Amino acid sequence: MIYFNNVSKVYNDATALVDVTFTVEPGEFVSIVGHSGAGKTTLTKLILSEEMPTEGTVFFESLNVHKLRGDELTKLRRRIGMVFQDFKLLPNKTAYENIAFAMEAVGKTDEEIQSDVPHVLELVDLTHRLSHFPHQMSGGEQQRLAIARAIINQPELIIADEPTGNLDPVNTHEIVQILKRINDLGTTVILATHNRGVIESVDKRVITMENGRIIRDTKENKRPK
Repeated sequence: MIYFNNVSKVYNDATALVDVTFTVEPGEFVSIVGHSGAGKTTLTKLILSEEMPTEGTVFFESLNVHKLRGDELTKLRRRIGMVFQDFKLLPNKTAYENIAFAMEAVGKTDEEIQSDVPHVLELVDLTHRLSHFPHQMSGGEQQRLAIARAIINQPELIIADEPTGNLDPVNTHEIVQILKRINDLGTTVILATHNRGVIESVDKRVITMENGRIIRDTKENKRPK
């Protein structure tokens, strides 16, 4: 589904990625772990074509994402749902309206919105917050709302960039469980994090990065016995 082929990225004199090659198969849950500055966020931006590689190519299925322009790039990005550390919710809209807005942006009808929004709020256990604004919700609830918004248009891929970075352990656990549930339903998930506890609780494939390089790629992350 995703293929990085010898990708390097240099910002002025700073090297963010060095000769990165890996593949993510449809339906996989892949955690990308590394300290701040390891290159995790640069990877996600390259998939979305928010950044251009200095060398190498990035494919989404058969599409070279950095050759897409205009409507083709818009269509690609609609196949991807993003979850951010700082939520990026619309503060003047309720939980319902935040999700409805994402549906309106891709041309969904009022009937589809009325049908689908309650369902996705139930999936992330926020039915009781339907009419609440983000400032009336806890950090964990805001992140669950951000996930609901990311999945409402049924993307093929979810990219979660440090989604638990601002959360306590209890809320972190809940977010990880929701992402695993989404993956169980068939959606590919790429999780970028520096939190080893999150990686251990996911217990799926882990790509470890250091100074812009992949130093380890393991299919599962079992605790040592």
